[in-house]
Order: sequence, then C-alpha cells, then structure tokens
Amino acid sequence: MKDSFSVGEIVQSLAGHDKQNLFVVLSVCDEYVFIADGKTRKVSKPKRKKIKHIKKVSAVSEELAEHIKSGKPIANQKILTAIKTAKQNKQED
Repeated sequence: MKDSFSVGEIVQSLAGHDKQNLFVVLSVCDEYVFIADGKTRKVSKPKRKKIKHIKKVSAVSEELAEHIKSGKPIANQKILTAIKTAKQNKQED
C-alpha cells in the first residue's frame, strides 16, 4: 500500500468527479477507505474510494477520530468544521 490511513484523517481526492475535494476518513478496509465531507457525501452514505486515489492533507483530528471509533453517531457539521479547519491550516503553510 502506498500510505496507511487512519480514521479521522483529512484526505484529498486525486481522481474521479470529486477530484481535489477534501474528505474525512470514516473507516479503512483493505485497499479502500470510506470518506465523507458532510455536504455532498454525508456520514450516513460515505464514499468508498481506493487508497491510491487519495492523499493525506492533514493530521488526524484526535477528537473526531475518538468520536468515530467510539461508534457514536457523528454529525455532518463536525465533518464540515474539521475540513474547514484543515483548509485554513493549509492556506497558512
């Protein structure tokens, strides 16, 4: 595998109609990850994407990762907020 991904990580799509969009990793399964952006891809219906078609953008949000791993329902707004924060941090670099 090219990279190993963790739940709660912010990633960018490299291929497909969602190219360049940011997502949060909800789960990792073999060569696929399930991702959501809270807007077009809701938590209730995440996108399955091959690992080779995404890249890491930001470190894992520990609070978000713990919330996802605990199995509690996560609000789409939390995903949107995490992505917005990652975008702001990326612009500052």
